[in-house]
Amino acid sequence: MSALILDGTRIAQQIRTEVAAEVRTMTVAGVRPGLAVVLVGHNPASEIYVRGKVKASEEVGIFSEQITPPESAGTDELLRLVSELNHRNDIDGILVQLPLPPQVDSKRVLLAVDPAKDVDGFHPMNVGYLSTQRPGLVPCTPAGVIEILKRSNVPIAGQEAVVVGRSDIVGKPAAMLLINANATVTVCHSKTRDLPGVCRRADILVAAIGRAGMISRDYVKPGATVLDVGMNTVTDPAEFQKFFAGNVKREESFRKKGSTLIGDVHPEVAEVAGAITPVPGGVGPLTIAMLMFNTVKAAKMRRGERVPELSRA
Repeated sequence: MSALILDGTRIAQQIRTEVAAEVRTMTVAGVRPGLAVVLVGHNPASEIYVRGKVKASEEVGIFSEQITPPESAGTDELLRLVSELNHRNDIDGILVQLPLPPQVDSKRVLLAVDPAKDVDGFHPMNVGYLSTQRPGLVPCTPAGVIEILKRSNVPIAGQEAVVVGRSDIVGKPAAMLLINANATVTVCHSKTRDLPGVCRRADILVAAIGRAGMISRDYVKPGATVLDVGMNTVTDPAEFQKFFAGNVKREESFRKKGSTLIGDVHPEVAEVAGAITPVPGGVGPLTIAMLMFNTVKAAKMRRGERVPELSRA
Protein backbone atom coordinates (compact mmCIF):
# COMPACT_ATOMS: atom_id res chain seq x y z
CA MET A 1 0.00 0.00 0.00
CA SER A 2 1.20 3.50 -0.82
CA ALA A 3 -0.21 6.45 1.11
CA LEU A 4 -2.23 9.23 -0.50
CA ILE A 5 -0.03 12.35 -0.56
CA LEU A 6 -1.82 15.34 0.95
CA ASP A 7 -0.63 18.27 -1.16
CA GLY A 8 -0.13 21.20 1.20
CA THR A 9 1.12 23.46 -1.59
CA ARG A 10 -2.14 23.07 -3.50
CA ILE A 11 -4.29 23.62 -0.41
CA ALA A 12 -2.26 26.68 0.60
CA GLN A 13 -2.84 28.17 -2.84
CA GLN A 14 -6.59 27.62 -2.47
CA ILE A 15 -6.53 29.54 0.81
CA ARG A 16 -4.43 32.37 -0.64
CA THR A 17 -6.88 32.71 -3.52
CA GLU A 18 -9.79 32.97 -1.08
CA VAL A 19 -7.92 35.49 1.08
CA ALA A 20 -7.01 37.60 -1.98
CA ALA A 21 -10.68 37.77 -2.99
CA GLU A 22 -11.62 38.91 0.52
CA VAL A 23 -8.85 41.54 0.51
CA ARG A 24 -10.07 42.93 -2.83
CA THR A 25 -13.59 43.29 -1.44
CA MET A 26 -12.32 45.01 1.71
CA THR A 27 -10.01 47.33 -0.23
CA VAL A 28 -12.85 48.46 -2.48
CA ALA A 29 -14.80 49.25 0.69
CA GLY A 30 -11.92 51.42 1.91
CA VAL A 31 -10.20 48.99 4.31
CA ARG A 32 -6.94 47.35 3.27
CA PRO A 33 -5.65 44.85 5.85
CA GLY A 34 -2.13 45.62 7.07
CA LEU A 35 0.62 43.42 8.50
CA ALA A 36 3.74 44.62 10.32
CA VAL A 37 6.67 42.22 10.59
CA VAL A 38 9.38 43.07 13.12
CA LEU A 39 12.79 41.53 12.35
CA VAL A 40 15.56 42.38 14.80
CA GLY A 41 19.14 42.12 13.54
CA HIS A 42 20.38 39.83 10.78
CA ASN A 43 19.49 36.20 11.44
CA PRO A 44 19.77 34.56 7.96
CA ALA A 45 17.03 31.97 8.59
CA SER A 46 14.69 34.62 10.01
CA GLU A 47 15.35 36.89 7.02
CA ILE A 48 14.29 34.08 4.66
CA TYR A 49 11.09 33.50 6.64
CA VAL A 50 10.26 37.21 6.73
CA ARG A 51 10.84 37.64 2.99
CA GLY A 52 8.38 34.83 2.39
CA LYS A 53 5.76 36.44 4.62
CA VAL A 54 6.17 39.88 3.04
CA LYS A 55 6.01 38.39 -0.47
CA ALA A 56 2.87 36.41 0.39
CA SER A 57 1.25 39.57 1.77
CA GLU A 58 1.93 41.45 -1.45
CA GLU A 59 0.57 38.58 -3.56
CA VAL A 60 -2.82 38.59 -1.79
CA GLY A 61 -3.03 42.39 -1.62
CA ILE A 62 -2.32 42.88 2.09
CA PHE A 63 -0.33 46.00 2.99
CA SER A 64 2.91 44.84 4.60
CA GLU A 65 5.56 46.79 6.44
CA GLN A 66 8.87 45.29 7.50
CA ILE A 67 10.53 46.97 10.48
CA THR A 68 14.17 46.10 11.18
CA PRO A 69 15.54 47.36 14.51
CA PRO A 70 19.29 46.85 14.96
CA GLU A 71 20.80 43.76 16.61
CA SER A 72 21.59 45.95 19.64
CA ALA A 73 17.92 46.79 20.28
CA GLY A 74 16.84 46.19 23.87
CA THR A 75 13.58 45.18 25.49
CA ASP A 76 12.42 48.75 26.19
CA GLU A 77 13.03 49.84 22.59
CA LEU A 78 11.01 46.92 21.24
CA LEU A 79 8.22 47.50 23.75
CA ARG A 80 7.94 51.10 22.51
CA LEU A 81 7.85 49.85 18.91
CA VAL A 82 5.11 47.31 19.67
CA SER A 83 3.11 50.00 21.49
CA GLU A 84 3.29 52.25 18.41
CA LEU A 85 2.11 49.41 16.17
CA ASN A 86 -0.71 48.60 18.58
CA HIS A 87 -2.02 52.15 18.14
CA ARG A 88 -1.72 52.31 14.33
CA ASN A 89 -5.09 51.81 12.65
CA ASP A 90 -3.50 50.79 9.33
CA ILE A 91 -1.84 47.80 11.00
CA ASP A 92 -4.14 44.86 11.75
CA GLY A 93 -1.53 42.21 12.41
CA ILE A 94 1.78 42.34 14.28
CA LEU A 95 4.34 39.57 13.89
CA VAL A 96 7.54 39.65 15.93
CA GLN A 97 9.96 37.23 14.25
CA LEU A 98 11.69 34.87 16.66
CA PRO A 99 14.32 34.31 17.89
CA LEU A 100 15.05 37.73 19.36
CA PRO A 101 18.60 38.68 20.48
CA PRO A 102 19.65 37.34 23.91
CA GLN A 103 19.43 40.76 25.62
CA VAL A 104 15.71 40.99 24.81
CA ASP A 105 13.01 39.62 27.12
CA SER A 106 11.07 37.83 24.39
CA LYS A 107 8.11 36.96 26.60
CA ARG A 108 7.58 40.61 27.61
CA VAL A 109 7.72 41.72 23.99
CA LEU A 110 5.27 39.08 22.76
CA LEU A 111 2.92 39.74 25.68
CA ALA A 112 2.87 43.44 24.76
CA VAL A 113 1.30 42.74 21.35
CA ASP A 114 -2.39 43.67 21.29
CA PRO A 115 -4.25 40.30 21.31
CA ALA A 116 -6.51 41.68 18.56
CA LYS A 117 -3.40 42.05 16.35
CA ASP A 118 -1.63 38.86 17.47
CA VAL A 119 -1.72 37.07 14.11
CA ASP A 120 0.65 34.38 15.41
CA GLY A 121 -2.02 33.42 17.96
CA PHE A 122 0.54 33.14 20.77
CA HIS A 123 -0.91 35.66 23.25
CA PRO A 124 -2.39 34.06 26.41
CA MET A 125 -5.71 35.75 25.66
CA ASN A 126 -5.93 34.04 22.25
CA VAL A 127 -4.82 30.76 23.84
CA GLY A 128 -7.72 31.17 26.27
CA TYR A 129 -10.15 31.95 23.46
CA LEU A 130 -9.05 28.77 21.66
CA SER A 131 -9.48 26.60 24.74
CA THR A 132 -12.97 27.99 25.42
CA GLN A 133 -14.04 28.01 21.75
CA ARG A 134 -14.47 31.77 21.55
CA PRO A 135 -13.59 33.82 18.45
CA GLY A 136 -9.88 34.64 18.38
CA LEU A 137 -6.67 34.28 16.41
CA VAL A 138 -5.38 30.71 16.15
CA PRO A 139 -1.69 29.71 15.73
CA CYS A 140 -1.00 29.35 12.01
CA THR A 141 0.66 25.94 11.77
CA PRO A 142 -1.96 24.04 13.83
CA ALA A 143 -4.72 25.87 11.94
CA GLY A 144 -3.06 24.68 8.73
CA VAL A 145 -3.11 21.09 9.97
CA ILE A 146 -6.88 21.31 10.44
CA GLU A 147 -7.32 22.85 6.98
CA ILE A 148 -5.41 19.98 5.38
CA LEU A 149 -7.65 17.46 7.11
CA LYS A 150 -10.89 19.21 6.25
CA ARG A 151 -10.00 20.03 2.65
CA SER A 152 -8.81 16.45 2.11
CA ASN A 153 -12.12 15.13 3.47
CA VAL A 154 -10.42 13.31 6.35
CA PRO A 155 -12.99 12.75 9.14
CA ILE A 156 -12.05 14.26 12.51
CA ALA A 157 -15.14 13.87 14.70
CA GLY A 158 -15.09 10.61 16.62
CA GLN A 159 -11.56 9.73 15.48
CA GLU A 160 -8.67 8.96 17.80
CA ALA A 161 -5.91 11.55 17.32
CA VAL A 162 -2.40 11.47 18.76
CA VAL A 163 -0.18 14.56 18.81
CA VAL A 164 3.53 13.90 19.35
CA GLY A 165 4.95 17.09 20.84
CA ARG A 166 3.57 19.51 23.44
CA SER A 167 4.99 22.87 22.37
CA ASP A 168 2.95 26.03 22.95
CA ILE A 169 3.33 26.88 19.25
CA VAL A 170 2.21 23.61 17.63
CA GLY A 171 1.52 20.62 19.87
CA LYS A 172 -0.85 22.10 22.44
CA PRO A 173 -2.94 24.24 20.02
CA ALA A 174 -3.12 21.35 17.52
CA ALA A 175 -4.49 19.14 20.28
CA MET A 176 -7.02 21.81 21.28
CA LEU A 177 -8.21 22.30 17.69
CA LEU A 178 -8.67 18.55 17.29
CA ILE A 179 -10.62 18.39 20.56
CA ASN A 180 -12.78 21.28 19.39
CA ALA A 181 -13.45 19.28 16.21
CA ASN A 182 -14.65 16.35 18.38
CA ALA A 183 -11.65 14.05 18.09
CA THR A 184 -10.47 12.03 21.08
CA VAL A 185 -6.95 13.35 21.65
CA THR A 186 -3.78 12.08 23.33
CA VAL A 187 -0.73 14.35 23.61
CA CYS A 188 2.65 12.57 23.78
CA HIS A 189 6.08 13.82 24.82
CA SER A 190 9.50 12.63 25.96
CA LYS A 191 8.10 11.06 29.14
CA THR A 192 5.33 9.09 27.41
CA ARG A 193 5.56 5.36 28.11
CA ASP A 194 5.47 3.04 25.08
CA LEU A 195 5.34 5.91 22.61
CA PRO A 196 5.10 3.63 19.54
CA GLY A 197 2.16 1.77 21.12
CA VAL A 198 0.29 4.97 21.91
CA CYS A 199 0.88 6.33 18.39
CA ARG A 200 -0.38 3.10 16.82
CA ARG A 201 -3.83 3.80 18.29
CA ALA A 202 -4.15 6.94 16.18
CA ASP A 203 -6.49 7.38 13.25
CA ILE A 204 -4.86 10.82 12.92
CA LEU A 205 -1.20 11.16 13.93
CA VAL A 206 0.39 14.63 14.17
CA ALA A 207 4.19 14.54 14.42
CA ALA A 208 5.60 17.77 15.87
CA ILE A 209 8.54 16.68 17.98
CA GLY A 210 11.48 18.16 16.05
CA ARG A 211 13.50 14.96 15.53
CA ALA A 212 14.40 13.88 12.00
CA GLY A 213 12.57 10.74 10.90
CA MET A 214 11.75 9.66 14.45
CA ILE A 215 8.26 8.37 13.61
CA SER A 216 8.90 5.05 11.87
CA ARG A 217 6.42 2.52 10.52
CA ASP A 218 6.27 0.90 13.97
CA TYR A 219 4.49 4.03 15.24
CA VAL A 220 1.72 4.02 12.64
CA LYS A 221 -1.53 2.08 12.41
CA PRO A 222 -2.12 0.84 8.85
CA GLY A 223 -4.37 3.30 7.02
CA ALA A 224 -3.85 6.17 9.48
CA THR A 225 -3.56 9.79 8.36
CA VAL A 226 -0.14 11.20 9.26
CA LEU A 227 0.58 14.94 9.40
CA ASP A 228 4.28 15.73 9.54
CA VAL A 229 4.94 19.16 11.05
CA GLY A 230 8.72 18.63 11.34
CA MET A 231 11.29 20.47 9.25
CA ASN A 232 14.81 19.12 9.79
CA THR A 233 17.96 19.51 7.70
CA VAL A 234 20.09 16.43 6.99
CA THR A 235 23.73 17.07 5.99
CA ASP A 236 25.43 13.84 7.10
CA PRO A 237 25.71 11.31 4.22
CA ALA A 238 25.26 8.35 6.57
CA GLU A 239 22.09 9.85 8.02
CA PHE A 240 20.87 10.62 4.51
CA GLN A 241 21.33 6.97 3.50
CA LYS A 242 19.36 5.84 6.55
CA PHE A 243 16.33 7.77 5.33
CA PHE A 244 16.64 7.98 1.55
CA ALA A 245 18.78 5.07 0.30
CA GLY A 246 17.62 4.16 -3.21
CA ASN A 247 15.72 7.41 -3.77
CA VAL A 248 17.50 8.49 -6.96
CA LYS A 249 15.91 11.95 -7.14
CA ARG A 250 16.80 12.74 -3.52
CA GLU A 251 20.33 11.36 -3.92
CA GLU A 252 20.99 13.58 -6.93
CA SER A 253 19.69 16.64 -5.07
CA PHE A 254 21.75 15.77 -1.98
CA ARG A 255 24.94 15.50 -4.05
CA LYS A 256 24.33 18.95 -5.52
CA LYS A 257 23.24 20.78 -2.37
CA GLY A 258 24.95 18.79 0.38
CA SER A 259 21.72 18.78 2.38
CA THR A 260 18.08 17.81 2.25
CA LEU A 261 14.94 18.38 4.27
CA ILE A 262 13.12 15.70 6.22
CA GLY A 263 10.23 15.89 8.63
CA ASP A 264 9.72 14.05 11.90
CA VAL A 265 8.30 11.08 9.97
CA HIS A 266 10.50 8.42 8.35
CA PRO A 267 9.81 8.10 4.59
CA GLU A 268 8.98 4.40 5.08
CA VAL A 269 5.75 5.42 6.83
CA ALA A 270 4.26 6.13 3.38
CA GLU A 271 4.13 2.35 2.92
CA VAL A 272 1.84 1.96 5.94
CA ALA A 273 -0.22 5.15 6.25
CA GLY A 274 -3.44 5.77 4.37
CA ALA A 275 -2.55 9.44 3.80
CA ILE A 276 0.51 11.52 4.62
CA THR A 277 1.84 15.06 4.24
CA PRO A 278 5.22 15.32 2.48
CA VAL A 279 8.23 17.39 3.58
CA PRO A 280 8.65 19.77 1.90
CA GLY A 281 5.26 20.66 0.42
CA GLY A 282 2.99 19.52 3.22
CA VAL A 283 2.16 21.46 6.38
CA GLY A 284 4.83 24.12 5.75
CA PRO A 285 3.06 26.10 2.99
CA LEU A 286 -0.09 26.26 5.12
CA THR A 287 1.67 28.26 7.85
CA ILE A 288 2.07 31.38 5.70
CA ALA A 289 -1.35 30.91 4.07
CA MET A 290 -2.99 30.88 7.51
CA LEU A 291 -0.97 33.96 8.51
CA MET A 292 -2.57 35.77 5.57
CA PHE A 293 -6.00 34.52 6.66
CA ASN A 294 -5.35 35.62 10.26
CA THR A 295 -4.42 39.14 9.10
CA VAL A 296 -7.73 39.48 7.25
CA LYS A 297 -9.57 37.93 10.20
CA ALA A 298 -7.95 40.44 12.58
CA ALA A 299 -8.89 43.34 10.29
CA LYS A 300 -12.51 42.19 10.30
CA MET A 301 -12.72 41.47 14.03
CA ARG A 302 -11.16 44.81 14.97
CA ARG A 303 -13.89 46.60 13.02
CA GLY A 304 -16.73 44.45 14.32
CA GLU A 305 -17.35 42.92 10.91
CA ARG A 306 -18.27 39.35 10.04
CA VAL A 307 -15.19 37.17 10.01
CA PRO A 308 -14.57 35.47 6.62
CA GLU A 309 -14.96 31.72 6.47
CA LEU A 310 -12.66 29.56 4.44
CA SER A 311 -14.51 27.67 1.73
CA ARG A 312 -12.79 24.32 2.39
CA ALA A 313 -13.20 23.67 -1.32
